[in-house]
Amino acid sequence: MRSTMEVLKSFEFTVERYLAELKKLNMEKLHRKVNEEEWSIGQMYVHLIQSAFMHLHNVEQCLVGSESTLNPAKEKTEQGKVVFNLQQFPAVRIKVPASPNYTPQPPESMEHLIEGLHSVVERMRNMESVLHQATVSNKILHPAFGALNGQEWFLLIEMHYRHHFLQLDRLKTSLEFEK
Repeated sequence: MRSTMEVLKSFEFTVERYLAELKKLNMEKLHRKVNEEEWSIGQMYVHLIQSAFMHLHNVEQCLVGSESTLNPAKEKTEQGKVVFNLQQFPAVRIKVPASPNYTPQPPESMEHLIEGLHSVVERMRNMESVLHQATVSNKILHPAFGALNGQEWFLLIEMHYRHHFLQLDRLKTSLEFEK
């Protein structure tokens, strides 16, 4: 498994790409949807920022060993084992039914997205510096991947961001055809 510093460096590189992609867009393109079932590019960015903060909260819970951490005997699901062995999500679309709890709101502004991405990077840097203190027996349940420790939640953020490049590329291509 990669070190947390390697994961952080890869994450910073990934966020730089997302920031560079943002510079090519305007608010109209960030809000445009291919259809009602698809997210806009802006919603995808909001999702990345919000999910990272949720995952970082789980890293923090693993660090402090809160009451929400699980019995150390709990393990990853088969899907979780595959993802973490590959250190990436499979290159398939993951579709979650639209719901007010899950579907992200459109972004308020370009600045809001840029600040959000910078905030996530800052939190990742701060977390990486203390992550070695987390005991691997403190785990929190992921709905698809099973019991994950703090280092795994940290790695999950970076893998999740890389995975969404597929969606970004697909949405950009769809919008190009609409011109």
